[in-house]
Amino acid sequence: MPKGKEVEYKSQRRLYRQFANFTIHIMAEHKPRLARLTAIMTQLQSKRLITARDIAEKHGVSIRTVYRDIRTLEKSGIPIVTEEGKGYSIMEGYKLPPIMFTEQEANALITAEQIIAKNKDQSLTDQYSSAVEKIKSVMKFSQKGKTELLSERLEIRNNLEANKTSNYLIQIQSAITNYRLIDIKYQSLQNKKSDRQIEPFALVHTQDNWVLIAFCRLRKDFRAFRLDCIVQMNVQNENFEPHKITLKEFYDEKRKQYENNP
Repeated sequence: MPKGKEVEYKSQRRLYRQFANFTIHIMAEHKPRLARLTAIMTQLQSKRLITARDIAEKHGVSIRTVYRDIRTLEKSGIPIVTEEGKGYSIMEGYKLPPIMFTEQEANALITAEQIIAKNKDQSLTDQYSSAVEKIKSVMKFSQKGKTELLSERLEIRNNLEANKTSNYLIQIQSAITNYRLIDIKYQSLQNKKSDRQIEPFALVHTQDNWVLIAFCRLRKDFRAFRLDCIVQMNVQNENFEPHKITLKEFYDEKRKQYENNP
């Protein structure tokens, strides 16, 4: 093995050994704490500097608990740098996993984060924010400053009031991919209320709103349901038979129906 490659291999092996030691050490203590400590590692890697108060507020713990968690991570071999009076950071070069992004890719992610933050579905903004934090944690140190700067220099002028009108998108996506029945209480834009059992088929984003296309067992046909009109929703454990049709074929069929019945 070439010398340079050997050094890189040993370095990566050392990083993973430190992480393994950390996991074994914490597993012996408390599982919820393991989840928090792992999340703190991700948070530390997502920015150049994180304060104890930032960590405490994100995880709902006291600042004293944050100090204990930081000491635990340090004892487990995680290279945390403490800047007195400022906060904490992970030593440059420590990345888990070792994924790198180009500056253009990083900028695209930050732009998408700003756009999705204005989306009206709370579940989407929450899950995307969590995913982007993990992505930021593996960016190069020099990229973090640039992404933070870009975040401050972007403004998305959609949904200026930042209204959240639904919280079901992520659940529905899972129901679509797992072919799960959904029970909903629905109130139309004309204030007509109904209970429906539906087979979710596809999601469409149009005019700043999410619309679910689903087979309605009450109407025995496909219907469109606005997510902001769903009053209550429960995903059932019962599966339905997948529909043997693509979204394009669905649109083509609907187009033919409209043409034949103008």
